[in-house]
Amino acid sequence: MTDAKYFTTTKKGEIAELKAELQSEKRDRKKEAVKKVIASMTVGKDVSALFPDVVNCMQTDNLELKKLVYLYLMNYAKSQPDLAILAVNTFVKDCEDPNPLIRALAVRTMGCIRVDKITEYLCEPLRKCLKDEDPYVRKTAAVCVAKLHDINSSLVEDQGFLDLLRDLLSDSNPMVVANAVASLSEISDTSPTDAAQFDLTSAIVNKLLTALNECTEWGQIFILDSLATYSPNEEREAQSICERVTPRLSHANAAVVLSAVKVLMKFMELLPPDSEHLTSLTRKLAPPLVTLLSTEPEIQYVSLRNINLVVQKRPEILQNEMKVFFVKYNDPIYVKLEKLDIMIRLTTAANIAQVLAELKEYATEVDVDFVRKSVRAIGRCAIKVEQAAERCVTTLLELIQTKVNYVVQEAIVVIKDIFRKYPNKYESVISTLCENLDSLDEPDAKASMIWIVGEYAERIDNADELLRSFLEGFQDESTMVQLQLLTAIVKLFLKKPTETQELVQQVLNLATQESDNPDLRDRGYIYWRLLSTDPAAAREVVLAEKPLISEETDKLEPSLLDELICHISTLASVYHKPPSAFVEGKTPVRRMTLPQKAEPSASESTEVAPPGAGFAGAGFAGAGFAGAGFAGAGFAGAGFAGAGFAGA
Repeated sequence: MTDAKYFTTTKKGEIAELKAELQSEKRDRKKEAVKKVIASMTVGKDVSALFPDVVNCMQTDNLELKKLVYLYLMNYAKSQPDLAILAVNTFVKDCEDPNPLIRALAVRTMGCIRVDKITEYLCEPLRKCLKDEDPYVRKTAAVCVAKLHDINSSLVEDQGFLDLLRDLLSDSNPMVVANAVASLSEISDTSPTDAAQFDLTSAIVNKLLTALNECTEWGQIFILDSLATYSPNEEREAQSICERVTPRLSHANAAVVLSAVKVLMKFMELLPPDSEHLTSLTRKLAPPLVTLLSTEPEIQYVSLRNINLVVQKRPEILQNEMKVFFVKYNDPIYVKLEKLDIMIRLTTAANIAQVLAELKEYATEVDVDFVRKSVRAIGRCAIKVEQAAERCVTTLLELIQTKVNYVVQEAIVVIKDIFRKYPNKYESVISTLCENLDSLDEPDAKASMIWIVGEYAERIDNADELLRSFLEGFQDESTMVQLQLLTAIVKLFLKKPTETQELVQQVLNLATQESDNPDLRDRGYIYWRLLSTDPAAAREVVLAEKPLISEETDKLEPSLLDELICHISTLASVYHKPPSAFVEGKTPVRRMTLPQKAEPSASESTEVAPPGAGFAGAGFAGAGFAGAGFAGAGFAGAGFAGAGFAGA
């Protein structure tokens, strides 16, 4: 019969019955009783009243019974600290038992009992177990030091346990080394004191690399993660470490592979750009990353988030592997979107035709989110690869002709960006865009269309009619659309002053008198004052030449990217945020970054502000005027009568 029977009994007087059974002289009855106690504890019953009776069962040679009693102790010691001290003598005695399994079990349990009174009794048994002849006991004791440090850090440092842990780095057993590394890393991350920092030296690194080949997979991860924090003294040492870590790339465990990638990505920074070794590493990194994409979707997603960082830092690693990022019909949406992002990052003039054909196919899928992202991706391709811009615009126009509402709206948003990148080149498509005005119902698409009409008002015969149609529902529009409409009508007025004076007066009144939004009101007052005092200055500000937008705007900032490369295979690399942004603790998270390159690299391209306000280049960052001294009443509309625009 299985142990399931212990979970089915619920009757009155059970505690008294169990108490009697626990005091029985018969070992089998005692074991049965302890099993029933553990079963009751597991389903949430309070069996703390049996504490003294269960503790008495510790005095046994039966390993199974001892494990059950220790399990009970771990659960109830915190609520019964005074009674828990009764077990200390047995722990100390068990730490000297001839059976290494019992010695390890005793020290592990003592580390899990988070009671200050017991902690001081743990020191001597732990010190003995750290020097135990059996590697299983030593590796268990190594982890126990980290647990003890979490309970009482000053005790661990004063008792010299950190030095004993560092001695274990030279142990002959690789699992002991791995656990010592795991403990030291944990202590180093959580302790503010210098004494607890885990600083690697060349000698220690050599020992870790020797143990690396014989560890379990999780031991390998601990060692690789600690190697990633090491800064080699010279190029040759970095090269040697890379050679010894490279075999881990073919491991079956994805976590081992990503930890090895992290070490290699960091040390590649120390190799000269033209070295053969760097070229060889670049070639070796591609196959393992590609292999990660044949796993289950959840691991694929984590791998893709990490690959995204690798591609941003070193696109040459996967430049010939575009096809593996093509979306499969049965991929979950989160994998599809991530693959799409990496496809754009790998797009070049050489493979653009292949990518565009794929994206056009994706734009006819049924998944709305995926279709939207695919249409935007076509626009990003146009901005990234100038030679293919015309082909991308043609593809977008074909998609607009499908008249699928959300496709049309996304296409208009990306065409606006293409106009920003290539001014006066593709304006012939404006008429096609204007035909779809009535179908726009999303703020992004409306704002983009309004920007296009305002920017190219002189080429659109009925620009004033188009903008007036948007103005009719001004109060119901989102802030983004209202701001864009205000700027577009002022642009139109500066280009065609005689025909649109009434229209600009209307929008300025709406923005300044009937809006509660400070950004909109302040922008309205600024325009009003500019137009009424110095129309020439208004023209310079509002119609200033805008900087070209860059494809790089969606890239991570270089310093953040370097930090995230150091955190590959952790949550930070999935969130694309540094650990300090989402980890809270007693001590701040230490910031890690890549070492300086062997030779300085070309400067990174800078990000450019989005179109938005029409103030680009003039120093007026859209919402920057919120409440900045332009209190509504200050301008009370007086003195800015319609006639004030004469001669503009």
